[in-house]
Amino acid sequence: MSESSFGDYIRALRVGENIGQRELARNIGISAAYLNDIEKSKRPAPRGEIVTAMAEIFSASEERIFDLAALSKGDIPPDIGDLVRSTPSVVSLLRGIRAYGLSETEIRELEKSMISSKAKAIILAAGMGTRLRPLTEDLPKCMLEFGGKTLLQRQLEAYRQCGVTDISIVRGYKKEKIDYEAIKYFENTDYENNNILNSIFYAEDEINDHVIISYSDILFESPIVERLLQSESDISIVVDIDWRGYYVDRKDHPLEEAESVIFDADNNVVSIGKLPANKHDVHGEFIGMMKLTPRGAEVFKRHFHRAKSVFAGKPFQRAATFEKAYLTDMIQEMSDLGVSVHCVIIERGWKEIDTVEDYQKALREFSD
Repeated sequence: MSESSFGDYIRALRVGENIGQRELARNIGISAAYLNDIEKSKRPAPRGEIVTAMAEIFSASEERIFDLAALSKGDIPPDIGDLVRSTPSVVSLLRGIRAYGLSETEIRELEKSMISSKAKAIILAAGMGTRLRPLTEDLPKCMLEFGGKTLLQRQLEAYRQCGVTDISIVRGYKKEKIDYEAIKYFENTDYENNNILNSIFYAEDEINDHVIISYSDILFESPIVERLLQSESDISIVVDIDWRGYYVDRKDHPLEEAESVIFDADNNVVSIGKLPANKHDVHGEFIGMMKLTPRGAEVFKRHFHRAKSVFAGKPFQRAATFEKAYLTDMIQEMSDLGVSVHCVIIERGWKEIDTVEDYQKALREFSD
């Protein structure tokens, strides 16, 4: 999508959503002729409330659209003026940055630190773990132990090492077995009949601000969380491009069951889910971890509720019904509708614990 000017960007968004100029102009309260001039860069971006309306209609990044609007006027982004007026203390922060002569790199590091200190995490731990039986006859799979610590304890440690301390867990199967302090709990009361996507929304009250959503059956190192926190995209997922090696001698969870990802030159999702593993254009595997900015959280929730209203009880993407949908089905749906879902690329540093075979391999590695 072209971003050479505000007008180019708006036109690309409009065409991508198959919206006519007259329809868009009517929806945002300007004339079609004025919109045409904006798209052709004959006029600068309109006033702030019109730009905001455009961002909402297209589910576009407000930061991106405001930055391009500012460039077209040779001014500061309109949301920044509103921020300064509504929060005068921001002025002292800006003056402090100037007074101490912070470099662009130092400012970026400060921003990353602020985001990680405010970021939240939601861990999805409601599933029955049937492929790990008999180990999960009396335990959720996230409570299996490796080297004296449960899988869930290791996840909590990785998050906290990155400054993420506001953590929620969605429980379901054997929920009484998951009981750690300083955690918010949400109950998936229908875990036997739904799947990952719907499980997320039992914790909908926490889907705001900067939030990471992750599966409970993955072992991961803290640098993966750090890498994800650095992403500035509204919706980001972690994709391992060195993934095929994990499936060597993995008999109980074959390559065909990987949540594969195809992404474009800008690292945005094109296809995701259980794709044919022999496809030459499969680029990586989704590890089960996603981050949303405050804007991304609103986009994600809006698309979920729209899909639920249309597809409840019906097939949805690769799922037999909407209720049985995976998170990857929702990601594919958003991508199909023109929402950018950015891939944060990694190479190893994680492991899925989905079968008894996976667990036994992990135990051997920890004992070594």
